[in-house]
Amino acid sequence: MLILDDDFDIVTVIKLGLQKYRSFDVYAFTDPALALEHFKVNASKYRLVISDIRMPQMNGFEFIKKVKEIKPEVKVFFMTAFEINDIEFRRVLPSMRIDEFIQKPVSLEKLTTLVRNHTTIN
Repeated sequence: MLILDDDFDIVTVIKLGLQKYRSFDVYAFTDPALALEHFKVNASKYRLVISDIRMPQMNGFEFIKKVKEIKPEVKVFFMTAFEINDIEFRRVLPSMRIDEFIQKPVSLEKLTTLVRNHTTIN
């Protein structure tokens, strides 16, 4: 999975936590442009992208729009410090499909469960 947040500490904690608890393959980025370039080259290996919404260079909405243009079926989690739900989100951006909203600070236990639920092959 790919994780993007402009806060290095957040991506580091999430990456190490997910690798520790479930041995997930995690690629972490703090720069949306670098993350997007990496995704373009490696899209076939990603089933999940987790992105912050508010970032200085490119916001999460712009980033995910570009990711979905490359691989429409990829699952997406948004991380945000603000409370938001799917109904509210669909009013603002009805065409963008988001699988989960994760409120910061992130609970690694909850995140691990969500990742497992969304990446398990049935």
